[in-house]
Amino acid sequence: MSLETIKLIAFDLDGTLLDSVPDLAVAADQAVQELGFPSVTEEQVRDYVGNGADILIGRALSQSLTVSPDLSDELRAKARVLFDDFYQQGGHKLSHLYPSVKETLSELHKAGFVMALVTNKPSKFVPEVLEQHGIAQYFVDVIGGDTFPEKKPNPMALDWLLEKHQIEASQMLMVGDSKNDILAAQNAGCYSFGLTYGYNHGEPISLSQPDYVADTIADLAEVLAVSA
Repeated sequence: MSLETIKLIAFDLDGTLLDSVPDLAVAADQAVQELGFPSVTEEQVRDYVGNGADILIGRALSQSLTVSPDLSDELRAKARVLFDDFYQQGGHKLSHLYPSVKETLSELHKAGFVMALVTNKPSKFVPEVLEQHGIAQYFVDVIGGDTFPEKKPNPMALDWLLEKHQIEASQMLMVGDSKNDILAAQNAGCYSFGLTYGYNHGEPISLSQPDYVADTIADLAEVLAVSA
């Protein structure tokens, strides 16, 4: 399979470009404890992320990947507000880019690829995080988990990018670490590039059958035949 047709690359954020779990875990733990629920660890939260903040906090309250049906909507809403506040206050100080992220984005940018960010993270946190880690300038579009009515694996955001940039699905590549990213790509009919190191609830990314599987994002430049 050749990726010579690719013009636009859509990237996931958490678990793909950024290891944000340390900050998310602190905020989730503070929120659940504030409501009198048991503490959650970073290891647990690493398993809970990937489906947006509402699901994350529901899982943290439930101490399980399956959100307990016993939790009231009111309680979950209260927990979400607390979580957002604690996450904001933390200043994202514990998060860090994965190896080769900055170099790879720079190479792809110089090679003329259009790049977009499609994350399930709440929109209000995304610009600050991108600025903080010095990668904001690479993305022409930044789509958060609440930008559209549906999140990944729904292809709504990817379909919007195809329409906006007037390109075919065969000209777009989705890069991510979870099955939500791969499914979104498949649902939009575009190519997918799965990374093995992120947050995928303990399931190998290869099971979602991305077009490419890699252990490092640096392989992306190689697959796209970009010369450094």
